[in-house]
Amino acid sequence: MTANAPATSTTTSARVTQPPVPLRLSAATQLLQAVAMLVATGFSASATADGKSYQAASGIALTLIAFGAALCIAGLAYATVRLKPWSRTPVLLIQVLMIIGGIMLVQGHRLDWGIPTLILVAATTAGLLAPASLKALNREM
Repeated sequence: MTANAPATSTTTSARVTQPPVPLRLSAATQLLQAVAMLVATGFSASATADGKSYQAASGIALTLIAFGAALCIAGLAYATVRLKPWSRTPVLLIQVLMIIGGIMLVQGHRLDWGIPTLILVAATTAGLLAPASLKALNREM
């Protein structure tokens, strides 16, 4: 029994220190999503400051929500690359919301924002659901 214990702890420590490539790519695409959200936050803040939003209060709220979402996405990218098992579900949930946003952008003839959004969603989801990533994020029982 004691001969198996060191092998398990070595495997666990190696897994914790080195996330697989698909998981690192997924975290990188999440960071790109966070940067894109920050750019959108800047546009929202600019429109609010110029008085182009429907109401000033709603423009301020939208700007703050977008900024908070960017921070959350960046935090989830960090948790993903740190191999936190809980990070998988919120990342996938955000990707579902991003799909909806990307489709709305494409339907609204904003292909310059919609197509990159959908590409980032596909890359993030593929990296997160790759077999090596699933194995790295599974909890040991």
